[in-house]
Amino acid sequence: MSKRTLAIIAGISAATGAAITASILSSRPGRKPDPTRTKTPSTQSGPLVALPPQIRPLKDLVTPVNPNGLFQYGFPGPINDLHPTLATTSAFDRRTRNPMWVAEHITPASLSANNADRKDSIFVEDEKIPEKFRAKLKDYARSGYDRGHQVPAADAKWSQDALDQTFLLSNMCPQVGEGFNRDYWAHFEDFCRRLTHNYPSVRIVTGPLYLPKRDPSDGKWRVSYEVIGSPPNVAVPTHFYKVIFAEDGKTGGDVSLGAFVLPNAPIANHKPLVDFEVPIEAIERASGLEFATNLPLQRRKKLCEEVHCSVIVREFTDRHKDLMGASPGRKGPARALTPIGR
Repeated sequence: MSKRTLAIIAGISAATGAAITASILSSRPGRKPDPTRTKTPSTQSGPLVALPPQIRPLKDLVTPVNPNGLFQYGFPGPINDLHPTLATTSAFDRRTRNPMWVAEHITPASLSANNADRKDSIFVEDEKIPEKFRAKLKDYARSGYDRGHQVPAADAKWSQDALDQTFLLSNMCPQVGEGFNRDYWAHFEDFCRRLTHNYPSVRIVTGPLYLPKRDPSDGKWRVSYEVIGSPPNVAVPTHFYKVIFAEDGKTGGDVSLGAFVLPNAPIANHKPLVDFEVPIEAIERASGLEFATNLPLQRRKKLCEEVHCSVIVREFTDRHKDLMGASPGRKGPARALTPIGR
């Protein structure tokens, strides 16, 4: 692994502790030979050694037990509730009471439509999730965290019903409000919308992560996160990711991929977005998910080499500030992105 890759991963956790995801991409230690494993010598060093008589093919074994008999009483899991709505598709994690991932699709046409009003939407519990595994409205009350949209409401204004469904708690995770959900994360969501100025079709997968942090007292890595609610019910992610598929609109065409991990903590608005860019494999290893297994390498491009990956701080009076500039690793200027209102 290159020093550059390690530096990128270390930059993910600038707000919550350096290098907490370095171990995610670290190479697996070499596996030591198993001295108990039977080896078959080559024909050059002698005749083949027969297997001991006690080793038989498993198909010949008659077992006195049937562990699968448990299923007559039900399947323990894990069960990831696949949950399609008008504007999203998601898988819910019953253990953390948060989604594992939420997918959306935005286009210039879907974002230009304005047929809904956020003021008419309210946060609601998702009754499709079994009650004992469901996030509750009361869990967030006085928790100190925002009910953070994974797919933003602004991406579903083409229908009031679609917008309302983004307020299901199955589309929420506890997010730090000041400096993150209401600030840098919102600017990041705007960046995703602005991609439709350059691409006719953009697909985004968003979700939480629970990443390890090195304990300074003993140097060991541990996963630690808060759980809100009384009794404790909803896990507070340490980080959030987005995987972006920017499609050129052609059948079998190119797809510009971008992968980002941000800490669930206040982030200064001047922080460059590319500081949070990571290899897609880093998110896969941290989440246990896979995102582009069916996308051939020859169709893949790097998003931040095709466009200038940066956020626009909404407080700027000049909302159409030119973002043209050279991207790292790209010769010549990247295409500029202009802002889209939330």
